[in-house]
Amino acid sequence: MSASTGARDLSKLNVGFIGGGNMAYAIAAGLFKTGVLQPNQVIVSATNLNNLRVRWNPLGVTRVTTSNAQVLQEAEIVFLCVKPHVLPACKESILVEAESIQHLASHCHEKVMVSILAGVTLARLKDTFSFLNIQHVRTMPNTPMQVGAGCTIYSAGFGKHCPGIVLSYYEDIKFMLNQLGLAYEVNEAQMDGITGLTGCGPAFVYEIIEALADGGVKQGIARDMALKMAAQTVMGAAKTVLETGKHPAVLKDEVCSPGGATIHGVHELEKGAMRATLMNAVEKSAARAKELS
Repeated sequence: MSASTGARDLSKLNVGFIGGGNMAYAIAAGLFKTGVLQPNQVIVSATNLNNLRVRWNPLGVTRVTTSNAQVLQEAEIVFLCVKPHVLPACKESILVEAESIQHLASHCHEKVMVSILAGVTLARLKDTFSFLNIQHVRTMPNTPMQVGAGCTIYSAGFGKHCPGIVLSYYEDIKFMLNQLGLAYEVNEAQMDGITGLTGCGPAFVYEIIEALADGGVKQGIARDMALKMAAQTVMGAAKTVLETGKHPAVLKDEVCSPGGATIHGVHELEKGAMRATLMNAVEKSAARAKELS
């Protein structure tokens, strides 16, 4: 795995989102927050125009449409953010509209579509949109992108033989993903397995935060305070792992004084098979991602 680095000026880039749901919003919000993109560079499509306006206008995004083909026409990089089962309908809508938009297909070979669809392979994307001859990148992001703390894996469906403009857009994509947190290029064969960790993992951690907060409430702490303390504790522990480079087991031992309160709590976690349960959750989610593909 390797992460991309190096600053890039994306001020003249147009970025589109086909699908304006949670992940599209998280990506765009994160890019605006970091200053990588401005709202006027973004165009978003979905079936309900009013819902798009209600959700995206507060972010400053005014280019909203029900036309997926319009997004492809106006943007150089297009994030495909629909549900996997909607993919056939998405294809048909573009296919129908493409007939009325002059030169759309002929220009798409110099554009890049970035799919976030779990389980949808690069081969399937290429086959689905073969009439566009567009280039594809498959990604698995996660929602903490919206606060600049995401973790994304990605894999490209093209090589160095592609037009230079496509390779330049690929560098833009890698730059954007890295501005939203950690981002790693991986072999596509690894995508489904890693999805269980990075794509689904935030939900597991939210469960942990909620449980920690409940434990605090049981000890008489006010709910709002307990929730903030739990979230800060998890964030602090994660930051310590990343910034010190120490193994979590070493850091755990540093907190566990002999006969102290922490080791008694750790013992309870072990009795509840917390580690095995989390490992099983990652494994089960990864298996489901493979089933989707």
